[in-house]
Amino acid sequence: MFKYLTLVVLFSSILSFAQDLPRRAAFESKIAWPDNKTPGAVINDIIAGSPLDKAGFQKGDLIIAVNDRLVGNQEDWSAITYGLRSVADTKIEVKRNGKLVSAKVRLKAMPYEENSNVKTLYETVVNDFGIKQRAIITIPKGKELQKNPAIILIQGLSCSSVEKYSGRSNNWVKLIQDLAEKSNMVLFRIEKPGVGDSEGDCGKVDFKTELNGYESAVKYLKSRPYVDTAKIVVYGNSMGSALAPYLANTYDLAGVISDGTFFKTWFEHMLVIERRILNIEGKTQEEVYELMNTVYIPLYYEMLVKKRSFAAILKDHPAYKKYHRQGLYHMYGRSMQYYHQVQDFNFAKQWEDLKVPARIRWGTNDWIMTESDNDMIVSVLEKNDHPDYELFKYEGLDHWSTLHPDYASSYHFKPGEWESDVSQQIIDWAWEILKKDQ
Repeated sequence: MFKYLTLVVLFSSILSFAQDLPRRAAFESKIAWPDNKTPGAVINDIIAGSPLDKAGFQKGDLIIAVNDRLVGNQEDWSAITYGLRSVADTKIEVKRNGKLVSAKVRLKAMPYEENSNVKTLYETVVNDFGIKQRAIITIPKGKELQKNPAIILIQGLSCSSVEKYSGRSNNWVKLIQDLAEKSNMVLFRIEKPGVGDSEGDCGKVDFKTELNGYESAVKYLKSRPYVDTAKIVVYGNSMGSALAPYLANTYDLAGVISDGTFFKTWFEHMLVIERRILNIEGKTQEEVYELMNTVYIPLYYEMLVKKRSFAAILKDHPAYKKYHRQGLYHMYGRSMQYYHQVQDFNFAKQWEDLKVPARIRWGTNDWIMTESDNDMIVSVLEKNDHPDYELFKYEGLDHWSTLHPDYASSYHFKPGEWESDVSQQIIDWAWEILKKDQ
């Protein structure tokens, strides 16, 4: 009787999630992202029979606003696409042959992700700021009524989804799929505010709010009846890899797997990235020296240490505009406030305080994160006589789980290659950590 009631409660939660967070919708057409030079997003192709087709929209239409939000740049478009909902009409305004055309459409809900050999749950976590965030949880089939070890995945900095939705097949998504289907553990993912089905606007969310979402996710995961709370490993990728030690330290998790991490302050981190990009672009060392000293060091000092926006800095120093790679109020899709708070967060101290097993991976063609940051982590762990850690330098791997022949290939977004060892290593490490913990 008890097992029957537990099963009813478990699957009732699966059926009730849609009432908590409306399902994200999709345009069902091929639309080019804004180029950040001119406003608008161009419809490149209309799928026959789609809501846009039935509403009379055409190939070549320039979308200038959705639900009265102007399409000014890529941050706007990201927020717009994540904000589409299937439970309400969407107002779309386009420019066609010099005239404005507007219509309301009811877009279709995106299908939920499908995985083999696991039960996939869509649930809702409410963070301490009252924002509802989508949790995606996979449980090995046949193990829904027992306590399972778990991996909680903490993603990188960008406003990209951790959902394996239809048509999404890059190597980062392949890694997520393997963790879900092959780990034989519970895999817990949470969408950032403003991403996927979650409430909010990712481009405006600050670092503290996002971090609280991860903390709320850990607490929620520990409350699930199908999770062994003593056997939770945190797997962090990119920015998430730097947060993994903090979550392990704060919430007594069993171990840390850190993939593509950094150790220094964000100010130092950005200077290294800019120097590396200048080298990839083929600048002479005289040019690199000049640009670092006269543009990038003062630019990021103003932005990160003095806590100013790029807009304010470029107004005072218009000569920087020629070399500035970001938006006026955003960097990599995130707000100035986000980075101001990141600059003040002591990531290195969390590594220094770490006591649980740690597995660290850095790809030799990762042009975002440096080898020296990873070596510094090892030095700190050694100094503190940490009993169980490993740093693995994966030959050819870039920052996005893809193998490349060199930095430049990854930087220029060439396809690269996938190999199953990229995901299998994470799974093997998780089990290695938990078996040592027994």
